[in-house]
Amino acid sequence: MRAMVLHTPGQPLQREERPIPTPAAFQLLIKVLACGVCRTDLHLVDGELPQAVLPRVPGHEIVGEVVALGPDVAPEWIGQRVGVPWLGWTCGECDFCRAGQENLCDQARFTGCHLDGGYAEYTVADQRFCFPIPKALSDTQAAPLLCAGLIGFRALQMARGARHLGLYGFGAAAHLAIQVARGRGQQVYAFTRPDDSSGQAYARSLGAEWAGPSDQPPPHLLDASLIFAPVGALVPMALSVTTKGGCVICAGIHMSDIPTFPYRLLWGERSIRSVANLTREDGLAFFKELQHTPVHSDVTYFALDDANQALAFLRAGQFNGAIVLTP
Repeated sequence: MRAMVLHTPGQPLQREERPIPTPAAFQLLIKVLACGVCRTDLHLVDGELPQAVLPRVPGHEIVGEVVALGPDVAPEWIGQRVGVPWLGWTCGECDFCRAGQENLCDQARFTGCHLDGGYAEYTVADQRFCFPIPKALSDTQAAPLLCAGLIGFRALQMARGARHLGLYGFGAAAHLAIQVARGRGQQVYAFTRPDDSSGQAYARSLGAEWAGPSDQPPPHLLDASLIFAPVGALVPMALSVTTKGGCVICAGIHMSDIPTFPYRLLWGERSIRSVANLTREDGLAFFKELQHTPVHSDVTYFALDDANQALAFLRAGQFNGAIVLTP
């Protein structure tokens, strides 16, 4: 099978021919139909995820067909279309796992980071951490939901009571999150790079009440903000336009250092918190909400062999929506 493999941070992925993997206990062998290209993949390639184990096949927004089963997997999984997310395995025994916080498990393994992911024709994944994909979603529409959608959903859950919601960084996650937020009746204010007028227009087309540069205040104080851009300097900027009692939520796995800021920005019972990974319960709740609040993924397509070009395209940020590889 073909696979795109990262051997050394900062270097391009290498195209390799590998044997089709054999599924172990509880695992599914999955023929990859589509795999989203996530900003976390860029952090992996750039060496910003020290926990990664190399060499590694990236990709954790996987949609595929189950073609073989490992031991302890029920036969009805054969032929099913499944999604494989970032969270690939947890111990199930630690205090976090037992408390419903498996996203914080210290032994957790993540797809495309510790476990080979979907930049390949086939992959294996633990059946217990896979999601059935609704028939209404195409392969390429579903792929971005497995991380951009899920992480945005977990962040939105932390801001569920916010009437006025800010989104900083209007990429794959934000273009899905705004659709869910609007379905919940929230008013959304989108922030982009100062020179990104097309991104601002795109946000308005998806229902943003206002869209403008990240260094300018919105026309209304915010009850909460979700920061998807990996830029620590956005945290004090967001705090400065947050109402008392509001929250700034950092929704990425990696962010540059947050600069010092005056205490007055935090005072008034404002708070800062982060989103770490996801849980299986997030996935179930997200796909349930999509039954009455459907979302549309705007997708740019690349072939599997063009994964390096797709990553370069993502880094440049000169597109709207999400990027998906198709084998």
